[in-house]
Amino acid sequence: MCGALCWLEMGLSIPFYRIKDRNGIEHDVSAPRSGGEKNFLEYVFKKPGFLATCVYGIMFIILGNISGNAVAFGTYTAIAAGKDPTKGLVVGLAILTLCVSSGIHVFTRRGGILLNNFLAIAKILILLTMSILGFVHAGGKYLQATGSFTDMQATGDATNITATEINNAAVSNFDIHTSFETSSHDVASFVDSFLFALFSCTGFEQPFYALSEFSRPRKVLPTYTLSAVGSLMIVYTLVNVSYFCVIPKEAYTGNTLVASTFFHYLLDSSGHAQKAYRVMAGLVAFSCFGNIIIITFTAARVKQEIAKQGVLPYSLFFASGHTTPWAWLKSRIVPAPRSTSTAGVVGISLEDYTEKTPMAAFGLHWFSSIFLILVTLGLKSRAQFNFLSAIYSYVLINILGFLVSGTLLYLKVDSYFRGESGNNWTAKASSTGYIPRVSPIHAIIYFVANTFMIFASFVKPSKESAFTTSELGYPWFVLPTVGLSCLLLGVGWWTGLKGIEWNRRMRLVVSRTPYIERVSEGEYVQKAELVEHEWIPDTTNDSDSERANVL
Repeated sequence: MCGALCWLEMGLSIPFYRIKDRNGIEHDVSAPRSGGEKNFLEYVFKKPGFLATCVYGIMFIILGNISGNAVAFGTYTAIAAGKDPTKGLVVGLAILTLCVSSGIHVFTRRGGILLNNFLAIAKILILLTMSILGFVHAGGKYLQATGSFTDMQATGDATNITATEINNAAVSNFDIHTSFETSSHDVASFVDSFLFALFSCTGFEQPFYALSEFSRPRKVLPTYTLSAVGSLMIVYTLVNVSYFCVIPKEAYTGNTLVASTFFHYLLDSSGHAQKAYRVMAGLVAFSCFGNIIIITFTAARVKQEIAKQGVLPYSLFFASGHTTPWAWLKSRIVPAPRSTSTAGVVGISLEDYTEKTPMAAFGLHWFSSIFLILVTLGLKSRAQFNFLSAIYSYVLINILGFLVSGTLLYLKVDSYFRGESGNNWTAKASSTGYIPRVSPIHAIIYFVANTFMIFASFVKPSKESAFTTSELGYPWFVLPTVGLSCLLLGVGWWTGLKGIEWNRRMRLVVSRTPYIERVSEGEYVQKAELVEHEWIPDTTNDSDSERANVL
């Protein structure tokens, strides 16, 4: 919740533009745009030019995807089909789903959004059903297990679980004297467990990656983002309680297929029947596909924004949007009336813009997703999923959470002590942006939590921990080392860009002209943007500029 408040405050306030009203009086206004954390960091770290863009951009281009979910999709799809989830089959299905998800969004923007909405609703209904079934079983009258079962763990260990143990799980698992007994009490086990939990609970930042797609973000996002985060916290808690009502602790610990085991114990009559287990594996694969669909949509928008800053080879190619094939087909069947609304520049039609999609950015996202799967191919499927999920949480949640909450705290402190002579954040955000009522508590809590997670990940787990090298499938120190090293990749990229500028004796200048529209009193939205890249003789310190046209 604190993280969501940090993103709301910065996402609905940045960037600021200075415009003139009809009377010629200048005003500072906020017109949110896509890009998420990229916009936040660029606003604070303006110098040296392009450094913040490179550090964030290279890191996000490589890791800004959930290839781990694609691996999980392959594993669960194979199980649902009754096949052995071999390495080749899992990787093949993972690459297939990445191709399908990117292809859908390239073919139709609107269709991708509708599909995502459908999948989101279906996933919520599945979670609610699971929470209800567990409590029904705990009542002791319906959905009682019979016979004996084999624990369906993915560790290679087979544990016989009796129906009596399953039917008494609600009592034994909630015994305050034994429920929390464990042989692992080290800090590393708690930190690593929390890291994997974060992977399931993240998602509040996704709308801010595609803010330009919203018609009235400042009106919609505060209410619905906080409501969604609060609702999911409740639903996830109920589902986990439901798990404990059915699955004995001995079968729950170390189980990577908990949802399927849950249905297996509830609905299969004995250990020889696995229909419910396979059905639930299919539903989990369905859920993974939904995650891939939404991340593909939002992450491609961020990569498009990164390309607009000119730090990539052929940046304008990746920054451009193109009419979707579906929109092109529709225009041939039912020609749309010629639009008379333009953004003030010849060739830019605001009516056509909404059905354009960043095809090249989707291609870049598709490539980076498959790249991560291939470079981790040497790991077993379970270890591959663990690493890809953990590195996403460590970098995209912990490191970026640390940077965003830290910069927000800096803006607040600077505003308090320097006022108008500094960034004057409080005054600007209060008048045209968004500041939570609990400010600055949300930023402090999120900053402290992420700081602890980043450095505590370097603590070596105990021999009894579930996060040792033998259990994870890779050395425990690899995750934080690779995660923090991603920041250095961006620094190296920026150094290369500066080397090119020095060699050419020229400077890259990026001009971004947003066309913003006033939708209500004090609220503006960006409708389109003209991006220009130019190499000029190195006689000025300006590396980028923005000017706003108001519609």
